Formats: sequence, C-alpha cells, structure tokens
Amino acid sequence: MENKNSHKKKHPFIKFISVMFVFFIFWRYNNYHLTINETSVSSHKITEPVRFAVLSDLHAHNGGISNDTVLDKLKKANPDTVFVLGDMYSRNSDLNEQNLALQLMQSIAENYPTYFVPGDHDTSESYKSALSDLGVHVMNYAEETFELKGNRFRIIGIDNVYYSHTFDLNNAFMLDESCYNILLAHIPNYEKFADFGADLTLCADTHGGMARLPFIGTLYDSLSGKIFPTLRNAEVYDKGWFKYDGGAMFITSGIGDSPYPIRLFNLPEIVSLEILPE
Repeated sequence: MENKNSHKKKHPFIKFISVMFVFFIFWRYNNYHLTINETSVSSHKITEPVRFAVLSDLHAHNGGISNDTVLDKLKKANPDTVFVLGDMYSRNSDLNEQNLALQLMQSIAENYPTYFVPGDHDTSESYKSALSDLGVHVMNYAEETFELKGNRFRIIGIDNVYYSHTFDLNNAFMLDESCYNILLAHIPNYEKFADFGADLTLCADTHGGMARLPFIGTLYDSLSGKIFPTLRNAEVYDKGWFKYDGGAMFITSGIGDSPYPIRLFNLPEIVSLEILPE
C-alpha cells in the first residue's frame, strides 16, 4: 500500500515538470529560433531581380543567438547586399558583448557589401569608426549610388534616435528618379517617410511588438500605449509592409530579445527581400 501511495504522490510533480519542460521548449523556440523571412516587392525601375538581406536589433549577449547562426542563415539567404539597421549591441553592453557585435559585422562585411545605420543603442563613435575601417558603409545622414545587375540603386541612411515636429527628409535629400531609392532608418516614422516617398524604406527598432497573438497581432503597442491596438483600430507600425504613395515601408522584427526574452508568435528573423521587375 505504501508503495502505491508513494507513486500516486509523485504523479502531480511529474506532470508539473512535464508542463514546465514543454513551456521551456516553447519559450526557447519563440525567442531563439532564427528564421529567414522571405518577401518581395516589384518596381518598373528594376530590370533584373536582386536580393537584399535585412537584419537588425541583435542586442548581442552571450546567451543570445550566436554569430555563427546568423552567418549560416545569411549564407542560405545568399543576398547580393546586406542592410544592417542598428542596435547590434545594447547601451549597457560590456566590452565582450560589443566585440560580439563587431565580430559579426566584420564577418558580414568580409562576405557581402554591407550598409549600416546605427540604432538608439549602438551609437559609439569608436564602434562606427571601427565599422568604417572594416569596409562597412556607415550611413550617418549619407547617400550612395551603386549599380547591381544592371539596376541603379541609391541608398540613403539616417541615424535619428528621435524626430522633432519639424523633421523633414526633403530638407536633407532629393530623390533620384533615375535610381531605385532605398531609405534606411532604425526607428520607423511612417508619416514623415511616406511624405519623403522613397521607393523602399527599411526600418527596425520595434522588435515586431515582441509578443503577438495569431489573427490579432501585437499585444501592446508602446507608441499608442494601447493593449490589443489592432482591435482598438489604432495605427500600429510594428512589423511587415506598410504602403504609401510611390513606395512602401518594411519593418523587420529583428533578431534579439531585448529588453527581455518575451517573444511570442514573433520569431527572430533575417529578412530576405527580393526586388523584382514589375
């Protein structure tokens, strides 16, 4: 009798351990399973397809997604050029974590033409200088034009960590209609970017809203301060495509788990973006 009772008493504990194990696997998968998000857009300015990789918000730390994993995914994506949209380390990172970000950027730049805009965390002048020394195109209110597979691209990069009421990109840059214009910015600003009207705007920072629910979207939007903002008809620019007259903005949900590992139905991603002839 004692043995049977003893076994019965163990059952709730075993169930608890099983549930916790399943929860751990689910949590681990949501926060650290890096995916390739394949997407595309077309334009009459493009004559031959090109593929860009977009990555951001690594927030490098020892327990996060490894550099080798990122590089392996990049190799599978096989991009012509890589756009890095900032926050590759956090402002409170130690030297080792900053070096992890720098080592990754070095490996990327050794294999692909790489364009970088800083976020609101990785703003160190020494870091940006080191990136330039590695051959990374650091786009601090800068613009560059290049040809790729017979297409002309103009890359515009900005490093804003905030936007004033008078912010207007038309005061800093002019679009070149002979090129496919791409704007790189860490922090999204849909209305101002739509007014500027680049063919393609690439942004990050939002982490895709971190926690999401299927068919509902973001649980909490920090910009509007609303829970379940989609159900409340709030304008939410958290991840994916947002069209405007003459072009579109795409927001990547990024790689890292900052400030806390609470991704839910929102896997870390590297974006493989094809631009196709219309």
